[in-house]
Amino acid sequence: MPNSNHFRIDYLIHGSYKTFYIHSAAMDKNEAWHWATVDAGIGQIPKYRSDKVPRLTQRQAQALGLTHVEWNAA
Repeated sequence: MPNSNHFRIDYLIHGSYKTFYIHSAAMDKNEAWHWATVDAGIGQIPKYRSDKVPRLTQRQAQALGLTHVEWNAA
């Protein structure tokens, strides 16, 4: 499916391999890093859709042990 809205994200957190699937309208490097931080428990998601939550940068996430984030269409 070339227009798939389902994505698989793989990452390492403190040397442990993790993977998860997400449904999203679009995916890029920054979105993949954001959702990897959320899945790893170091990022935040808003309580309400209108709430603005600061996103961790790739550098901040790496300092907290998150590395090798990769994504592709599922």
